[in-house]
Amino acid sequence: MDRLFVVKKPIWISSNRYMGYVKRKYNTKKVGFSGTLDPFAAGSLIVATGRYTKLFNYLDKTPKSYKATLWLGALSPTLDIEQVESIESTKPYTKEAIEAALGSLLGEISYYPPQYCAKKIDGVAAYKNARAGKKNALKKIASKIYEMKLLCYNHPFIHFEATVSEGTYIRSLGEMIAQKLKVDGCLSSLERLREGRFFYEDEKALNPLEYISLPKNSYKKDENDIELGKKLLVDDFKIQDNGIYLIKTSHFFAIIEIEDYKVKYLINRMPLLKD
Repeated sequence: MDRLFVVKKPIWISSNRYMGYVKRKYNTKKVGFSGTLDPFAAGSLIVATGRYTKLFNYLDKTPKSYKATLWLGALSPTLDIEQVESIESTKPYTKEAIEAALGSLLGEISYYPPQYCAKKIDGVAAYKNARAGKKNALKKIASKIYEMKLLCYNHPFIHFEATVSEGTYIRSLGEMIAQKLKVDGCLSSLERLREGRFFYEDEKALNPLEYISLPKNSYKKDENDIELGKKLLVDDFKIQDNGIYLIKTSHFFAIIEIEDYKVKYLINRMPLLKD
């Protein structure tokens, strides 16, 4: 089975473990996903089965949108409710002060990832070091924050929506909002709403050609050459400039790269979505 779709991962299960459920549901052994969600987080997760698992690097998955709740006064090393160490009462804030804190994060920001994250330090995931009491020497990363919207404020909970670039840590955004307000804080809920144009629609099968962010090229000779994986010549393509292109035939599609007047298959014989 070759299928591309969006699942809605529930809270308190890892993305990897949830794939076991997906395998059983669709009776398939080959399943992949893009954009890991922490066990604490829920929401949209892009999933592919069969040959479509090769497509993740070519899908248009940005920007991403999240809905989150920040708990003011709660201190947690994981920046979420997995390990809340203390809770202190805090004074209420004005709506204007909260909106100013949210607005101050718009644009390009540079920050350290959470100590509890999946980034590798000398081959070991940072969260494993953190659980063992070791501090990770993480490097700063850059993110772009497109929108920060206050949904509701019920003290001590700030409910907000964020639209961000790929790789942004929403837990870190929550920490930065709390720092702007000069108080501890951690996320008490987090849901991913969408990744680019991917969002949850009852696991409806999606046409990958509508989500691949590559320019289209066309082959001027017999399309069977592509379907059979034969050697291709640059002169036989409509566009001959260096680049990565999507090629569609009657029954399949392929992704090729033209570089220095040579043609290389990146992906071939990808089946078209059946109606």
